Amino acid sequence: MESASFRHLDVDAPRVLVVDGSRVVRRMIENVLRKDLPGVEVIGCDNGIDALVAIADAPVHLVTTALSLPDMDGLELARRVREHAPQAYVPIIVVSGNAQEHLEQRQFTADVTDYFDKSLGFGALAAFIRGYVRPEREPDGSVLYVEDSRVVATATCRMLERHGLGVVHAISAEDALGRVEAMRRGEAEQVDLVLTDVYLKGALSGGDLLARLRGEFGLSKSELPVVVMTGDANPVNQSALLRAGANDLVQKPIEERLLITKLLFQLRLARLARQRVAESA
Repeated sequence: MESASFRHLDVDAPRVLVVDGSRVVRRMIENVLRKDLPGVEVIGCDNGIDALVAIADAPVHLVTTALSLPDMDGLELARRVREHAPQAYVPIIVVSGNAQEHLEQRQFTADVTDYFDKSLGFGALAAFIRGYVRPEREPDGSVLYVEDSRVVATATCRMLERHGLGVVHAISAEDALGRVEAMRRGEAEQVDLVLTDVYLKGALSGGDLLARLRGEFGLSKSELPVVVMTGDANPVNQSALLRAGANDLVQKPIEERLLITKLLFQLRLARLARQRVAESA
């Protein structure tokens, strides 16, 4: 993603295409983007055909689209953007009020880069989009990274650290659970997020780790976000992970910008949730 689309465009003046049949929704997204991304140019379209014309006229950094449009659905628009966009790659984000349901049912196609659920609010959407077009480091973010291959772990740890994330590496689900136990006793430094592979050496898999964190430990998605990396394209298995409490999935092979964007976004959401709890208390 990163190399093609970002070489073609000036990221200091991002162009975002917002496709939604509701003028009110387009205006709300436009307003929060302009507030959160100074200098952004927002192009609004109420249908898929006009969106395709806009992309053909000038490349954009990112496209957001509703699932339902007057002339086609958002997935059809994503497919046609992939076929006809003048630049090598443009991230496409589906914005929907039931995005989580679609995600769990694995109804999104490979043409869609990511999804965003409206229930998180348009302010969070602006932060999400900023992660793609003008990424910023998350201050003091710490990741518990679970991977049994030391070669893969070394490369991924370096990648995460390049983006300002602290990394604690665990070689198994058992090792990761021991770390969380130590955190709860105050004997180990806290981590903000778990990034785990599904298939791990040992008796427990990444799915087992997820189940223990959500069940036995009672840690909610906002208390300890979990992002799962998987090479399993089976939609049934992916749905099971999301229903079990994964905040998000990243398909292997891992694309750096997509992984980092997802991690930083989950860290921001968790931090906002903790702030709200503290303020209400």
